[in-house]
Parts: sequence; structure tokens; C-alpha cells
Amino acid sequence: MGIGVWEILLLLIAVVLIFGAGKLPKIMGDLGQSARALKTGFKGEGQEPPADDEKRS
Repeated sequence: MGIGVWEILLLLIAVVLIFGAGKLPKIMGDLGQSARALKTGFKGEGQEPPADDEKRS
């Protein structure tokens, strides 16, 4: 039981009808940015390691 071509086509038509063709590029760009941020969050990139020079008691 997988998603077929007709289901994907119907889903795409529904998305275009709901959001409109003008907003789709912005929505897809935002979706791509959030996916990239999620990937970097899982990898831990962009985070600084804790400072070792702090004295712990």
C-alpha cells in the first residue's frame, strides 16, 4: 500500500487550490530553510562547544 501517482497529483492540485500558485515558491522556500535548520540542529553544526576554562566547583 503505497502512495500512487494519482494520489500525489490530487494532493498537489489541492495544495495549489488552497495556497494559490503565487504563494507556492515562498512556502517551498520556507520549507527548505526549515529542513536545513533541522538537519544542522541534529548534526550539532553552528553550536560552540562548552568553554573549558570555566572552573567547576
